[in-house]
Amino acid sequence: MKNDCYYTTILATSYSLDTLKNEARQLIETGIISRQQSIYTLCKYIPAREWVAIECQLERADYLLRDPIGDLVSYDSWEND
Repeated sequence: MKNDCYYTTILATSYSLDTLKNEARQLIETGIISRQQSIYTLCKYIPAREWVAIECQLERADYLLRDPIGDLVSYDSWEND
C-alpha cells in the first residue's frame, strides 16, 4: 500500500505549516474563525487539492484535526508588552 502522505508532499507543496499558521492567524484577526474551533475548520478556507498535504504536515507535527486552532497558533507575538 502506498503512503499517501509521501505522494501528496511531492504533488502539493505550496502550503507549508507556517503558511497554514499565518492563514489561521489572519482568519482569527478578522473574526472569521475563533481560536477555540477545531483545526479541521480551516479546511473551508484552504483549496481542496491542498488539504490532504496539509493533513499530512499536521500529522507529522503531532497536531490532530480536532485540536483547537489556538494550539496551532499558540506562539503569538506580544507586541504590546
